[in-house]
Amino acid sequence: MTNGTYSSANWNQPPHNRHSFQHISSLFSTQTVHRGTEPAAAFEYALEDLTRLPYPVSKGKTEPLQHFLDSSFTDAFLVLKEGVIVTEEYRNNMQDSTLHLLNSVSKSFVGMLAGVAVEKGLLDTSKYVCDYLPELADTAFRETTVQHALDMTAAVAYSEDYDKPTDDFWHEAAVVGWRPDLRTDTSPGSLIEYCKERGQTEQYEGEHFHYRTVLTNLCTAVIERAANTPFCEYFAQRLWQPLGPEQDASVVADPQGLPYMGAGMSACARDLARFGEMLRNDGFYNGRQILPASWVHDTRLGNDRLRELFANSDYRGLLPNGHYRNQVWADRVSDELMCIGIHGQIIYINRAKQLVCVKLSSHPYPTDLALYGATYRALRALAAQL
Repeated sequence: MTNGTYSSANWNQPPHNRHSFQHISSLFSTQTVHRGTEPAAAFEYALEDLTRLPYPVSKGKTEPLQHFLDSSFTDAFLVLKEGVIVTEEYRNNMQDSTLHLLNSVSKSFVGMLAGVAVEKGLLDTSKYVCDYLPELADTAFRETTVQHALDMTAAVAYSEDYDKPTDDFWHEAAVVGWRPDLRTDTSPGSLIEYCKERGQTEQYEGEHFHYRTVLTNLCTAVIERAANTPFCEYFAQRLWQPLGPEQDASVVADPQGLPYMGAGMSACARDLARFGEMLRNDGFYNGRQILPASWVHDTRLGNDRLRELFANSDYRGLLPNGHYRNQVWADRVSDELMCIGIHGQIIYINRAKQLVCVKLSSHPYPTDLALYGATYRALRALAAQL
């Protein structure tokens, strides 16, 4: 499918992604996460000009925050302090109502919805995923628990290197049309079929932290089966609508209707801020306890084993005392939570500073380490000064 100068063949390449990230539903089959009919949860505003605040660049040099916004392909930037919007800025033809691709920020919604399903007695994370998806009993997931999948410590062999055009990640993404050039007559016809073809393991269960999108899509299918409800419907009823969002969200879906929650959700910046504020307040938002407080506590505090696995992973430089739990990045010491996606998507939560930041971007390349480093330095400098 083609729309203007971008198409399903080039949509995630520069410069096309500057536009396509705001128009995913025009390119791919999507499902709607309905906002419902209730009024949106209102924000208070106390706008400040933060653009002159300094952030570290390199070797003791600083630049104003304006430099960060100008140089990091910003599409939306929103800052909440104590739940009040202090900065809100849109660029690249984006508006407050525009849905923007979240990439792997999508994953954190799955992790939090799992907590709702646990509280409702529908899901037991100590059980094997095959207890919910028996068709995977003879695959690499045969001994994977739901918690192993949520924490990215499962055994399945799967490579996630976005810079390799024929990586496992891209072959899975081809199922939902993201890489039509990788499709063949024998390609799997659904995300579950893709999982059924995973026969090899790369580690013991729980042995290493290795970030793999296939595990999020697996959790999506588990939740759908456990709830006996289409995923997006359960998502809307139990998490999205209680947030009091302004807009529907959308998710790219496979040919069988399973949403590609590993990377395919789109939403507007304000609704992401609502989600971040809910996490900051241990699952409470819009006058109600949306998530079990115990689930959010467990997510942000983690445990020593998770920290050990994180410290021995390729991601140890991101969070000095970090861990990955329930599809969220966390640091117990700095009291930070992060939902992160390639091409520059982030929800950053600093609980100690009562701060939530949303940054939506269209970085030219998936994992530009210099741009990501600038993002973390800028947001942490912002937290320190507000």
